[in-house]
Amino acid sequence: MNKVLKWFTRDSFILPIVAILMGLVLGGIVMLVGGYNPLEAYGALFTKVFGDMYNFGEAVREMTPLIMTGLAFAFAARAGLFNIGGEGQFLVGMTAATFVGVKFAGLPIYIHAPLALIAGAVFGGLWAAIAGYLKATRGVNEVISSIMLNWIGLYLANLIVRQFLLLQGENRSVNISESASISLNWLSELMGNSRVHLGTLIALVIAVLFYIYMWKTKQGFEIRAVGYNPNAAEYAGMHVNRNIVKAMFISGMLAGLGGAFQVLGVFQYQTVMSGSPGTGFDGIAVALIGLNHPFGVLLGALLFGTLTYGSAGMSFAADVPPEIIRIVIGSIIFFIAAQGIVRWVLKPFYSKRKKEKVL
Repeated sequence: MNKVLKWFTRDSFILPIVAILMGLVLGGIVMLVGGYNPLEAYGALFTKVFGDMYNFGEAVREMTPLIMTGLAFAFAARAGLFNIGGEGQFLVGMTAATFVGVKFAGLPIYIHAPLALIAGAVFGGLWAAIAGYLKATRGVNEVISSIMLNWIGLYLANLIVRQFLLLQGENRSVNISESASISLNWLSELMGNSRVHLGTLIALVIAVLFYIYMWKTKQGFEIRAVGYNPNAAEYAGMHVNRNIVKAMFISGMLAGLGGAFQVLGVFQYQTVMSGSPGTGFDGIAVALIGLNHPFGVLLGALLFGTLTYGSAGMSFAADVPPEIIRIVIGSIIFFIAAQGIVRWVLKPFYSKRKKEKVL
């Protein structure tokens, strides 16, 4: 019991919670300035998400790709890398899964669906590994290369859909084969016919595996050591360049899986996109909220997904512009990044706790 209480009083738990509350308060102030009722708006937001099983299931569906892109960014961050290319890796993984889902029709479901998921993960990983290889061998900053790869990935995805997968007369691909789908009909019916799918359960398992790999294995220790101090890691005999490429490859695999989940579990087809969906960039916010810890990412995705999906209810029921939710999310990230402000707010609490310990 004491260990549990100690964990809940750690800075790593308290600071994000307070940052979230401060972001919500700042969002409420913005609403008041705009002439809106923040209590009514937040009430409508949470009613939208938790008011019935359908909307709750859709909110969970909204969170799933955020979990994957958040884990992708967090994994690279643990290796000291800023993987801003999750968007491109997400799209490449989505396209690979769509291609397998359409072109390999006729395979049994126990082969077809896993094969499509593996294709999404592998191609997403290879796309990220390009930036990792350039970083390791040529010293190219991964932020620059991965940003460029985002745009290349977007237009490559559109090219593949147009050339090989296009549905005649439509601006999208043909539907994937049913044997490649990871939809769960029984769970969908249980949750009001929402578009929940197997990908959510896989994402939760991956978060646990992320933790085990990163903190309980030798390879995970090496990746974290490279992230803390690459020079010290090299002096200790660790292969820094190999770990950089490995970290980026695994990071890309996670983002690619997120894209595969969207096609195989939600839409069942891929559109020709005029712009990036933004899921990879949102994953960065989720990872920052979760302090680059896999379980923190789950909570960050829960918060981000709730706010994003619930903003529609806030708009309809309270007539509050959904853009305000972006202000709230941005404020939360700001306060998490600027922990000095949060510590200043908590200073009276810390002073009181120190006095109690002395007594």
